[in-house]
Amino acid sequence: MYKQSFWRHPKSVLLAAALAVGIGGAGYASVDHLVRQHAALELNLASPDQGPSRTGFAPVVKKALPSVVNIATSKVSKMPTGFFEQMPDDPLFRQFFGDNANRQFRTPREMPEQREKALGSGVIMTRDGYILTNNHVVEGATDVQVTLGDKREFKAKVVGTDPKTDIAVLKIDATNLPLITVADSSKVQVGDYALAIGDPFGVGQTVTMGIVSATGRSHLGIEDYEDFIQTDAPINPGNSGGALVNDRGELIGVNTAIIAHGSEGNQGIGFAIPVDEINRVVPQLINNGKVVRPRLGVQVAEDEQARQIGVKEGALVVRVFGGSPAEAAGLRGILRDEEGRLILGDVIVSIDDKSIKTGKDLFSVLEQYKAGDTVTVAYLRNGQKKEAKVTLQVTA
Repeated sequence: MYKQSFWRHPKSVLLAAALAVGIGGAGYASVDHLVRQHAALELNLASPDQGPSRTGFAPVVKKALPSVVNIATSKVSKMPTGFFEQMPDDPLFRQFFGDNANRQFRTPREMPEQREKALGSGVIMTRDGYILTNNHVVEGATDVQVTLGDKREFKAKVVGTDPKTDIAVLKIDATNLPLITVADSSKVQVGDYALAIGDPFGVGQTVTMGIVSATGRSHLGIEDYEDFIQTDAPINPGNSGGALVNDRGELIGVNTAIIAHGSEGNQGIGFAIPVDEINRVVPQLINNGKVVRPRLGVQVAEDEQARQIGVKEGALVVRVFGGSPAEAAGLRGILRDEEGRLILGDVIVSIDDKSIKTGKDLFSVLEQYKAGDTVTVAYLRNGQKKEAKVTLQVTA
């Protein structure tokens, strides 16, 4: 409103122009003269019929924004509130009050309930109210509230969670909800446009833009199963569970984490769970409330440990569990010979020609299968490559 009223007043226009070219206060009489000479001065304004420029992403955002929701959660916790809650564990305190000081000074009234609140985002997946978000957004929550783009509010039920991938599904009692279009994340390439949509810091629906910085990011220590899309689209607290969309407004991932180096805000390194992973997990969460994964039956070494003992690539098998598919196929973990020397376990290098370069790769690849599938496991034993057919079992 200020800009509009300023530019529509001719004297204001000319005064600004005069000051800009250095006329100063002494030249005000000249400015006043110009105003009188050009009382009918008009600016060359754009036609209202022309409409706004559409070289940006407004149509894309308009398409995707209604499918992204705000999620507010709360949970009840008990917190010590005063001096005496901490002192009973102090040896000097017990010297004066005895070993029963804990019972004397910690009472239920001194441990009140406190309600912790948090904010996140979510994506509408079905018209009848199934909503996708991160597990860490709703973990431990006793109350979950969903606010749609049109400001309608619903109490949500947590249908299922999967901490290993940080995916959760909620359900609200609603119909005819706006759906987001889901893309094929395997076709996402480095350099593609990426828009992050969510509710950072609880300020309201917000859109930020960047590019896809990398695909297949793993070994970050964020989740058990990692195959992230990395983006430099600004992602901040509250964006968790929100949508990462392409330049057509199609969902390619769900924002889940940032690298902040001590800062709470965006540093240009954000990660999203790709929709191909989501498509494997969400149906199980809706149907079973949890994810049932196929089991090979091996324990593998940490990658750093494997490298220290000379395994440059692959998943080093430390242990084979009894009664497992791996045992039936003849795979071997680390052993000791008769003289107590360690014998290196098998090193799994591929499953059905899918390369295994690390221990995390093994479990990421296994997640692409279901229990009962038979796979070909290629492994190295004493430097010799071997193969075994393995029928995967059920495990939670």
